[in-house]
Amino acid sequence: DILERVPEDETPLVVLFDGVTDVRNFGAIARSAECAGAHGLIAPLKNSAPVNAEAIRSSAGALTTIPVCRVGSVRNTLKALQAEGFQVVAATEKSRKLLYDADFRKPTVLVMGAEDTGISKEVLKMCDEQLAIPLIGHIESLNVSAAAAVMLFEVVRQRIG
Repeated sequence: DILERVPEDETPLVVLFDGVTDVRNFGAIARSAECAGAHGLIAPLKNSAPVNAEAIRSSAGALTTIPVCRVGSVRNTLKALQAEGFQVVAATEKSRKLLYDADFRKPTVLVMGAEDTGISKEVLKMCDEQLAIPLIGHIESLNVSAAAAVMLFEVVRQRIG
């Protein structure tokens, strides 16, 4: 359903949640995704934040406009999207490759992981790219919603630049 709604003159962009359970993070990511022009959000049926009143508040209403698709299997969904020509990009601080070295001008699934453990090993193995956000300070990673915003707006920068 999400792919059918993408206008022909736009390059598809989807955010996939892998274990994001905090409704405030879910809502904040939805808000950033909507502002960045993402075409939809994909979350697993299990082990994922619900779309409830608190999530909608955190999204500043974005969850009322951006499509959310719940799936039984993240891995099967990623396989299907890859078969449709999407690149699957993981946001992970464990990568040596930076987000600025990726090409986001093609159909993209941006995978965001759990607040405490990140992206699961099984899903990480399926990703075409693993990208890190350069950090200068002493803390090793950003909050998942902040990381999603940085990644999403690198996509925007590349696509409108």
